[in-house]
Amino acid sequence: MNTRDFEDNRWKFLKQTPEFRHEAAISLIKSGSVLDVGCGDGLLLRMLRERGIEGKGLDLSETAVTLCRADGFDVRPGDFTQEVLPFKDDSMDYVVALDVLEHLYHPEILLKEMARVARIAVIVGVPNFSSLPARLQVLMGHVPENNHPHKGHVYWFNFNILEQLCRSVGMRLGTVKTNTFFPFTLFGTEAPCMPNLLALSFVATLPKDSVQVI
Repeated sequence: MNTRDFEDNRWKFLKQTPEFRHEAAISLIKSGSVLDVGCGDGLLLRMLRERGIEGKGLDLSETAVTLCRADGFDVRPGDFTQEVLPFKDDSMDYVVALDVLEHLYHPEILLKEMARVARIAVIVGVPNFSSLPARLQVLMGHVPENNHPHKGHVYWFNFNILEQLCRSVGMRLGTVKTNTFFPFTLFGTEAPCMPNLLALSFVATLPKDSVQVI
C-alpha cells in the first residue's frame, strides 16, 4: 500500500476531534491567511473559521479533499512529500502542518517549502517519541502507541530532533508549546521542564525572520 492509499483509507473512517495540537496552533495565529498542509478532514480549518479566520488546505488524500470541499473549504490535492507547494513565495501569513512531519521520510523537503510560502511563520506539531510514558511502555515489553504500524509514523521526533531539523533548513524554533500527563497536569498543562521526558508533543512556531540561506 502506498502513502496515498494509506491516507485515503484513514480518512474514510477517521474523524478528528479537537486536541492539544489544534488548540495550541490556533493560539499562535491571531489573524491573517493560513495554509493547513495535511489538513485531513478540515478540523483546523473549521476551528479557524469559527474565530473569523479563513484558511486554505492541501492534502495528499483525495478522500480528505472531498470531505473539506463538502464543507466549503478551498482545499487542493497535492503530493507535498515530494512536490513544490502550489503557492507563491510569501503568499500565506502562516503555513501549518500538524502531525504531518512524522509521516514523511524527508520532512526537510516540506519544511523548506512551508518556509518559502509563509510570510510570518511556519507552525508545526509533532508527537514526542521519547516521552516518559513511551519509555515505560518499552520497559514493560510493549510497543509505544506512537510506534504502532497503523499510525503511519516513519520519522521519530523528540525536542532535540525537531531543533536539528529546523537548523538543517536554516530556521530556528520560536514559541514552543507542550502538553504533559498526570501527575504533572495537576500543576498545569505544559511540560514543566525536560521536554524530551515530560512532553507528549510539541507545537512550535518557526518565525519567517529566522530563515537563513544555507
